Amino acid sequence: MLYLFVKLGFLEIGFADLLDIFLVGLLIYQIYRLLKGSLALNIFLGLVLVYFVWFLVGLLEMRLLTSILGQFIEVGVIALLIVFQPEVRKFLLYLGRGHLFKKGISIRKLFSRTSRNEAEYYPIVKSILSAVDHMRERGTGAILVLCESSRLQFYANTGVLMDSLVSSKLLESIFEKNSPMHDGAVIISDLRIIAAGCVLPVSDNPELPNRIGMRHKATVGITELSDALSIVISEERFSISYARNGRLHQNITTDELRIVLIKFYEAYY
Repeated sequence: MLYLFVKLGFLEIGFADLLDIFLVGLLIYQIYRLLKGSLALNIFLGLVLVYFVWFLVGLLEMRLLTSILGQFIEVGVIALLIVFQPEVRKFLLYLGRGHLFKKGISIRKLFSRTSRNEAEYYPIVKSILSAVDHMRERGTGAILVLCESSRLQFYANTGVLMDSLVSSKLLESIFEKNSPMHDGAVIISDLRIIAAGCVLPVSDNPELPNRIGMRHKATVGITELSDALSIVISEERFSISYARNGRLHQNITTDELRIVLIKFYEAYY
């Protein structure tokens, strides 16, 4: 048996109890991080309110209302999986790429057949930075989606499949205003351009600034459904922004973007 730390009357607190409380608290904190700033948080709070109302009417022995709410509670797990499908997917992706040690050994790396280093991904970073800077100067609108844990094949199939090397000239030509693919997004995975002209989901987060357009909302939308890094260039404001985990960071410099890109690839390679 585990050592018992405290005994207060009928209440016994041991190591297992403290560990249980810590893990539950950690789980709740991670769920809050995933839901913060999205409509899902309001839905989650609504479900919690329904549960407490059901518990209260049960104590008050209000049988009819208890029965009605009880039917809703019984299918709660299924309802949660349906309503929070994107968030559940993101949470599982988060666990799958979570770091086991401070030195950066992740679960994904343990089961990966390939091993890459900075020398392999840094040329990609350099090409992206060069293309983004040139497009910003010319006011060329663009969206670049970087994903490594998933190829986002569903969204890649909405565009033109390419599977080509990443180069600044190719990226710039894709987003030229006369190009048939300039309105869509480029998806980069496994250090290659896998598709261009892709259609992305649009975020409906009410906390996003009202002044942003559909391109920025699509940039946020794809990061709400995956752990991708999405970069957007505004053709109206000649600015660079990026989104990660459903959060939009606006008006950043190329130096700031370089740090973001390096940290993104360091997490996987």
